[in-house]
Amino acid sequence: MLGQAGQIFVLVALAAAMAGAVTGFAAGSLRSHGLLRWTQTLSRWFAVSMTAAVAVMETALIRHDFSVKYVSEVGSLQTPLYITIVSLWSSLSGSILLWGLILAIFVGAFTEWSRDRHPENTPWSLATMLVICAFFSFLIAGPANPFTPAPSPVPTDGPGPNPLLQNHVLMIVHPPMLYLGYVGMTVPFGMAVGALISGQLGPAWTQALRRALLIPWGFLSVGIVLGGWWAYAVLGWGGYWSWDPVENASFLPWLTATAALHSAMLPSRRDALKGWTVTLVLVTFVLTLLGTFMTRSGVFNSVHSFTQSDIGPIFLAFLGAVLIACVLLLASRIDKLAGEGANPTLISRESSFLVNNLLLVGLCFTVLLGTTFPLIMEAAKGVRLSVGEPYFNQVAMPTGVALLFLMGVGPALPWGEPSLQKVVQALGPPVVASLVALGLGAAILGTSSPWTLATVWAAGFATYVSVAAMVSPVLTRMREKKESVGGAFTQAFLRNQRRYGGYVVHLGIVIIVVAVAISHAWRQDTEVTIPKGQTVSFAGYDFRFDMVEKVREPHRTRQQVVVTVKGEGEEFVLRPALNQYEMSMNPIGSPDVHSTAKRDVYLSLLKIGDTNESISLHIYLNPVIAWLWWGMFVVIFGTLLTLFTIRRAPESAAAPAPAPQAAK
Repeated sequence: MLGQAGQIFVLVALAAAMAGAVTGFAAGSLRSHGLLRWTQTLSRWFAVSMTAAVAVMETALIRHDFSVKYVSEVGSLQTPLYITIVSLWSSLSGSILLWGLILAIFVGAFTEWSRDRHPENTPWSLATMLVICAFFSFLIAGPANPFTPAPSPVPTDGPGPNPLLQNHVLMIVHPPMLYLGYVGMTVPFGMAVGALISGQLGPAWTQALRRALLIPWGFLSVGIVLGGWWAYAVLGWGGYWSWDPVENASFLPWLTATAALHSAMLPSRRDALKGWTVTLVLVTFVLTLLGTFMTRSGVFNSVHSFTQSDIGPIFLAFLGAVLIACVLLLASRIDKLAGEGANPTLISRESSFLVNNLLLVGLCFTVLLGTTFPLIMEAAKGVRLSVGEPYFNQVAMPTGVALLFLMGVGPALPWGEPSLQKVVQALGPPVVASLVALGLGAAILGTSSPWTLATVWAAGFATYVSVAAMVSPVLTRMREKKESVGGAFTQAFLRNQRRYGGYVVHLGIVIIVVAVAISHAWRQDTEVTIPKGQTVSFAGYDFRFDMVEKVREPHRTRQQVVVTVKGEGEEFVLRPALNQYEMSMNPIGSPDVHSTAKRDVYLSLLKIGDTNESISLHIYLNPVIAWLWWGMFVVIFGTLLTLFTIRRAPESAAAPAPAPQAAK
């Protein structure tokens, strides 16, 4: 019964999306308000039906209804409830169903937001989004249907989800964050298509487009860092990023979305780069489809890809159709969005944004080339090649330093055509700050890694600019309005909240980039074998193997070793483990980490001796890893500040008027 109910809801969602796409395009062509209302109603039907289908699947999972094929594949009576709930995204068909739910949320939200706004763009945009909805509804109803009946006889139990997905709590939040980032790009994509077809990209639509892009960009940023955190905490290799194809798949749209967020500031301010901004949004959506294809088709081998399926050709055909449609649309309509803004001078904020965009797009292209080149060569010549970390690092390190530097240069420079005096005044103080940061970095870190020192130098520049930009309005209010520090900060923040949010995001990214550079350059590791009761020393730490503990849990058996660690004035205990799951022949490692602001002590258990009298460990000493995760929370905070502004009260009439300025 549950399986049949789920299929009915999916079919209703498919019918609503298809009909809504037709009425939406008709509403745009005929400029019919009535047809637009029908499109909005059908969009709501899609959202409600897809949400109901997910509710049915969750009910089947929680009730262990093994008559539903998907439940029989990923469910288990021994699996804890929280893992059972999140097993919705542990396999292909369930993850596509989750995609449908998130699509319903985003498209439903756009439908309500645009109810009586922008009638020139909304019909085209909503119709485009419903085409995407129709395709994913088709996948869920057909080749990736999770509601098909289980083969007879109906099993009484199941294997449970993939062991790697059960091995850490981060799998509860990491996939949904990525999906919110991927799927959320549907809304700005639809808005960009609407702007192209209508030939109108005014300031209000541009601002809404940028806001619609910022939301999934924030989710994608969090999803990428959480993915690194999961790899660090689960896979036992002591790292968090290896330029794996599926890692790259999430990084590619993040790069182009970041470029689009910056370029979208120019149409509303300078009436420029409208066509370029729309192009970046379209490319970002295409890259999210490519990323989904790479993750779920089984074409790429990856520790992050948990399923292989036969939807690859269908998805590839849809990806090709979207790409062709975007190219044709841009070729025929991009001239309608030509702005009238003046060409920027070489040294100005506009020019820094242009260079920022070129670097981001260039990095995206080189990463895409390195990711897909082995596949292209295998298809063309039958030759298996691999592109490893050296290639990506050689491209990413100089580009990353340049982008970090521009993160400071852009906000520091004035708009328009600044004079040489203004440029020197703007860039002089941060240059001094960056040199101080470089000197401190060289004194603390040494000079063995030039790229790391270059990163510290650029980070010092960007940090000074961001902090100064937030402090300057406070000092101005204290001087001109005689306000206290707290009052001046509160008023400056309320009147510039989005700007403050952007600077906080910049600071978060600075923290992440510096943490990545230092942890990559100064990591130490070794493999050791320790007899029971004996101690091994490494890099100033002593590691003593005390005992083996066996812990039985409902869904696994855990063998963990107790290791006492002494070093740098502290003593602590770590318990790395090997976990045995029923559906896995080989045990799954679970490292243990002692984390401080300065360094992580990371133990990965390789082997336990036959009589529990010795163990083999891989020891990693990873500097400043914690700052990487803290930087993610700073980015989240800055994104929220930008999205959710607090309404401010008008300036008090009793406040002293600012001092008159001399005419210039």
